[in-house]
Amino acid sequence: MPQNNKDLERSGVVTEALPNIMFRVKLDQAQDGEGDILAYLSGKMRLHRIRVLVGDRVTLELEPYGGKARITKRL
Repeated sequence: MPQNNKDLERSGVVTEALPNIMFRVKLDQAQDGEGDILAYLSGKMRLHRIRVLVGDRVTLELEPYGGKARITKRL
């Protein structure tokens, strides 16, 4: 299990846009069966209306218990 925030940050490429501001993201360096992950926009990105499109590179913050990830930055 990850110990600190550095282990929870990953980068990837958006492969699919889903309803309700959800995205499917392919991680760059997948570990332990991680390939595509479901992600949602962070509050700051929604507040400032930063658009994320298919093909964009993004930085993700993974949840420590698995499940969804949060998109924190568009690169």
